[in-house]
Amino acid sequence: MRLGVLDVGSNTVHLLVVDAHPGACPLPAHSHKAELRLAQLLEEDGAIGPHGVDRLISVVHGALQAAEDKGVEEMLPFATSAVREARNADDVLARVRSETGVELQVLTGEEEARLTFLAARRWFGWSAGKLLVLDIGGGSLEIAYGMDEEPHTAASLPLGAGRLTAGWLPGDPPAPDDVRALRRHVRTEIARTVGEFSRLGPPDHVVATSKTFKQLARIAGAARSAEGLYVQRELKRESLEGWVPRLAGMTERERAELPGVSEGRAGQLLAGALVAEAALDLFGVERVEICPWALREGVILRKLDHMETA
Repeated sequence: MRLGVLDVGSNTVHLLVVDAHPGACPLPAHSHKAELRLAQLLEEDGAIGPHGVDRLISVVHGALQAAEDKGVEEMLPFATSAVREARNADDVLARVRSETGVELQVLTGEEEARLTFLAARRWFGWSAGKLLVLDIGGGSLEIAYGMDEEPHTAASLPLGAGRLTAGWLPGDPPAPDDVRALRRHVRTEIARTVGEFSRLGPPDHVVATSKTFKQLARIAGAARSAEGLYVQRELKRESLEGWVPRLAGMTERERAELPGVSEGRAGQLLAGALVAEAALDLFGVERVEICPWALREGVILRKLDHMETA
């Protein structure tokens, strides 16, 4: 069947259309994206304002039209941290449902981490052994660890690249004091969770997902996305540590000129790099392999699993 996964994230609203059936690898058929940056549309009281809700509804209508054009049989719509943490989340969800007919499922941070872990496990297989999976989104950082398809432990921290940029790095380029303050904050937050994972022993394989990690790997020399899904890509901590001060000294425009960095993501690349560097350092990781599959694929795989057992 042809499934559509509608991901209302902190940065983008992304419709991924796949051809899928139980027991087979989901095959991408179409991708439809709109940059919304919901995390940056929050008002001072933490609510998504009327303009932001109107834009969200318009983008969802566009995604529905694209799904209809591509023959999608069933939609799997979900929202992550920007909607989850909005003060008026219930009102936003009600308006989206009323005006588009789409019932967004709001995932918890732990659900995000667990579904992303499932996608990474299926991509790398059982031979990868104990997996540590890192995912930097617009609103949160997800961490999951385990040797099965369900992680032994999973955590979600409010350390998304978009959130941190908006709250900590107002300058362009940012002031050195602001960068240092954000670095301290990120490391303090991650350090609180390290013990929960390290007591389970060292992982056999460490993987990273998300656009932030993909872009950091690309500027550090990884293969272009045009070379295909199955080319191995990795990010070394040593390379990342060399790039962080360079990114800190660049303007948003200069970052956008780096290979693989999109204009819409350039502004938050430094915050993402600080989170990635801290995670690799505090977890004692020298390199991560980039996983092409992430949360959206995890949602699809969970749906297929349920179909198979129904």
